[in-house]
Amino acid sequence: MGRILAVDDELDMLALLKMIIEGYSDHQVTATNNPMEAAELLEKEVFDLMLTDLKMPGMDGLELLALAKKRDADALVLVITAYGSLESAEEAMAKGAFDYITKPFRKEQILLAIDKAMRWRELVRQNKEMKQRLEKQ
Repeated sequence: MGRILAVDDELDMLALLKMIIEGYSDHQVTATNNPMEAAELLEKEVFDLMLTDLKMPGMDGLELLALAKKRDADALVLVITAYGSLESAEEAMAKGAFDYITKPFRKEQILLAIDKAMRWRELVRQNKEMKQRLEKQ
């Protein structure tokens, strides 16, 4: 079971994400429509994955991505946007986004992206454990 932070200024989108993720996986979702609150949550809590909208008032998804990466270089962030463009996708990926999804998305698409991210997180964790064991020997 993973902990996911979902950030989107649209309450309907947050409700949909929470319903899909909690209804079709065993992950727990913390949702907020306020990117400033999301920044505070990133400081106080540990999440396995963050889903963030790209365009939001106050702080955009790329700024949240930068905060998450600053706090944890291995942070996994999925950027979701209705304003998809090649340029914004390239920028998000260059800044360390794990994936970039355009709205409207299909339920299977978001669940697959989350599954891929969680499997990646587990591989990174296992890799770190192996390195630590090897260094001790």
